[in-house]
Amino acid sequence: MHSVLLASFLSFAPAAEWGDPARPNVLLVITDDQGYGDVAAHGNGMIRTPHLDALRTESVRLTDFHVDPTCSPTRSALMTGRYSTRTGVWHTIMGRSLMDGDEETLAEVFRANGYRTGMFGKWHLGDNAPTRPQDQGFAHVVWHHGGGVGQGPDYWDNDYFDDTYEVNGSWRPFEGYCTDVWFREATEFIEREDARPFFAYLSTNAPHGPFLVDESYSSPYEDKGVAPTMARFYGMIENIDENVGRLRARLAELGLAENTVIVFMTDNGTAAGHQKRGKEEGTWPGFRAGMRGHKGSEYEGGHRVPFFVSWPGGGVGGGVGGGRDIEALAAHVDVLPTLVERCGLEDTTERPLDGSSFSAALRGDGEAPANRTLIVHSQRVEHPRKWRKSAVMTERWRLVNGEELYDVIADPGQASDVAGDHERVVAELRAAYERWWATLEPVLGETVHIHVGGAEDPVALMSHDWHTNDQGTPWHQNHVRNGYVGNGPWAVDVREAGRYEITLLRWPEHLERAMGATTAEIEIGGVERTMDIDPEAIRATFKVELPAGPTELLTTLTRTDGERHGAYFARVRRAVD
Repeated sequence: MHSVLLASFLSFAPAAEWGDPARPNVLLVITDDQGYGDVAAHGNGMIRTPHLDALRTESVRLTDFHVDPTCSPTRSALMTGRYSTRTGVWHTIMGRSLMDGDEETLAEVFRANGYRTGMFGKWHLGDNAPTRPQDQGFAHVVWHHGGGVGQGPDYWDNDYFDDTYEVNGSWRPFEGYCTDVWFREATEFIEREDARPFFAYLSTNAPHGPFLVDESYSSPYEDKGVAPTMARFYGMIENIDENVGRLRARLAELGLAENTVIVFMTDNGTAAGHQKRGKEEGTWPGFRAGMRGHKGSEYEGGHRVPFFVSWPGGGVGGGVGGGRDIEALAAHVDVLPTLVERCGLEDTTERPLDGSSFSAALRGDGEAPANRTLIVHSQRVEHPRKWRKSAVMTERWRLVNGEELYDVIADPGQASDVAGDHERVVAELRAAYERWWATLEPVLGETVHIHVGGAEDPVALMSHDWHTNDQGTPWHQNHVRNGYVGNGPWAVDVREAGRYEITLLRWPEHLERAMGATTAEIEIGGVERTMDIDPEAIRATFKVELPAGPTELLTTLTRTDGERHGAYFARVRRAVD
């Protein structure tokens, strides 16, 4: 237990025992690919976000708040208070978006402190045990698989409207637009009296592409000269904004507004909130709040995002005040220790945290952590590469890729590289990165394995999680439709030695669609098997004896046209005969 958090818990414990409804509820909202400039109150004169603007006005704002430049890494750091790479996550596909099942999450901490925990929307840290949200502390989950609605692991043909999502282990059809569903399900969870105090993690897939939204949201922007893609992107955000307004109104009706902590943030820089050269034309250029870069970038626009905290008062700790800025450097790793301390929880984590608590600064009677050096990077490769797309940050300086230096106080747009004028600063920041990298090296050669024959049986695998050595991965349903040629193994852990059935599929099993293949092959645990199959066959099933322990499953289908590629889908289960 961390000493600062222990002291905080002891100071609050007499006022609030576990499960006491006086403890603050927590609603953590994170949107997908919405940048700092994609909020009207940040100076965007085109987008309409009145409810987010109102939330911002009433909140304490961390104005220099940073995340990783892409989805899964940010989420793993947010959930654990630890740099994403430590958790096994540094990509969004290729098995590198799977978070180590032994990591301790925000949900697990809240649950250990008597909270009901619910997760709604995008997880993107693994679709199989032991990496699913229900494996990581969430008692109630309504979610889509993969990194986005309509991606390969998600339910086939989901398209944002009237889709099928997983609810506590079973697929269930829903009516309505995806964002509306997530907020509706979260609201129903919050309305349950037995769910209080609650920790609700509301993680939208919007406004991530594909940019799909009802025309009533996008057309008004197109009419004002916004290019079509950006108009849909803005429309998706406007829909999020409406949902935020409705949920806040419902909290007030339920009498929960005073004692509910609301955190709003996004997962990386903007994906479509600015005009890209050579793309669609529009008279509106977009808006990035003067920052350089966008989603995926090591520059400020790739990782500096909105962060609002609202808690009017009541219950433990008496709220956070509001209507003010905290300008200190902060990041995703700070959220867990801050919420633990601010809500008066016992810190049940055992692994060392990288974040610091901003509780005193939020409360307004103490200083924010100062003189910090924080680091974010974007790897998106099978094996991380030193200095790749990295930013070493202090409150004044940004060292980019180990070579470029920017004074973000004097030059917030990062237009002028001043590395040649500040060699000592460059050396100090490079040394900080070297120390940080050395702490990551123990995990760089490790791989998170999907469990088979354990808590989840059977296990449904999808090529989204192949390890492919940077050669490309069929992670989307369109890759399957187009017959993407490639291959790679799934990293699996056979939890119990025995006989297993391994079924290979070209299409999701419920479609009952022919594979169009003449042979099927598997390699796993030292076992190799090949069988001839009828092109009209829907599946090819092997029965093999497997030893317990970590291994790889490599599959190959030979199509009637001679092309060879992995089975995009596979099912593994312990044999019952």
